[in-house]
Amino acid sequence: QVQLVESGGGLVQAGGSLRLSCVASGTVFSINDMDWYRQAPGKQRELVAAISVNSGTNYVDSVKGRFTISRDNAKNTVYLEMNSLKPEDTAVYYCNADIKDHTGRFWHYWGQGTQVTVSS
Repeated sequence: QVQLVESGGGLVQAGGSLRLSCVASGTVFSINDMDWYRQAPGKQRELVAAISVNSGTNYVDSVKGRFTISRDNAKNTVYLEMNSLKPEDTAVYYCNADIKDHTGRFWHYWGQGTQVTVSS
């Protein structure tokens, strides 16, 4: 009954920017941590950025200074602003969140993923 839906991926040249969005819909009572992961072909999924309910943030070293994670709690939405994109940022980006649903418990939800391709 809860869904995470990502948007904003696409094809961009190196040095360009993209903004990803992820909206939690359905019976959402509250959301704790919200994260962005990515998975490149042949590689393991990695945590890119995380944001707590109080907007504390963490980033993987490879994106520090280039990516910014933010959230709008009123809209149940998390964003990932990606600047100075590099070909090595090419991956499927997934949204992840800990959400309290109608059961009263927190569950770990994943979005379906959005493709980001950076050309050199």
